[in-house]
Amino acid sequence: MSKYLRLIGLFWSTAIAAEMEYRINFLLAALSSIGNLAGSLFGLFLFYNKGYRFSGWSWEAALIVLGIFTLLQGFSATFLAPNLNRIVSQVQQGTLDFVLLKPIPSQFWLSTHTFSPWGLPDLFFGCLLISYAGTRLGLQTSDYFLSIIPLFFGFVMLYSLWFILGATSIWFVKIYNVTEVLRGLLEAGRYPMIAYPVAYRFFFTFIVPVAFLTTIPAEVMLGRSQLNWLLSSGFLALGLFLVSIWFWRFALRFYTSASS
Repeated sequence: MSKYLRLIGLFWSTAIAAEMEYRINFLLAALSSIGNLAGSLFGLFLFYNKGYRFSGWSWEAALIVLGIFTLLQGFSATFLAPNLNRIVSQVQQGTLDFVLLKPIPSQFWLSTHTFSPWGLPDLFFGCLLISYAGTRLGLQTSDYFLSIIPLFFGFVMLYSLWFILGATSIWFVKIYNVTEVLRGLLEAGRYPMIAYPVAYRFFFTFIVPVAFLTTIPAEVMLGRSQLNWLLSSGFLALGLFLVSIWFWRFALRFYTSASS
């Protein structure tokens, strides 16, 4: 474990040093995050402006869902997009050969090699929004800590889905449109699942697990989630992670190296 932690430290310090050559990008990323958050808040405000409310969700509770969604956006922009989108270029250019020859698991290298600080504003604003809403609701420190468990499960699910899609580049090479479809589906996590019709709720719970990414962590934080949903979230996260490992090994059987 210490070996992998040292490698991550080396990877990220190098990546940050390279990214800091373009410091104005951080300001642009912060402005973009503010714009996206303002748009999301405006959309939510349109629902609550006239006294309407999602069943069982006050304005502050809905803000927690939005805050968790913003956290996931920051996680994706910081850790997932800069790493997993590069799988496509690795396959196209044949540089995946060099990754497979390294004395560390290729999935680990592909998943952790790059760190992008441009997603940090989303992580900050997400935490700020959750803290504001939680203060208005009178949440305790224990409530925040308890929600870390389903949040972690959500991060694992999101990573696994993204990596599985990235692995399909072994066959299809260009998969940017597919990842954009995933992004679009995950946009549904901005609002509590109760905001959608029953058919959509079923789809976003059992087909594409958007509910497990935002709504369930929010319910745990609010102290009203049932244990079976939390356990289901853990099993789903573990299952998707194991599937991502298996699928990557399966995909590599079809990889034709640049030197062959």
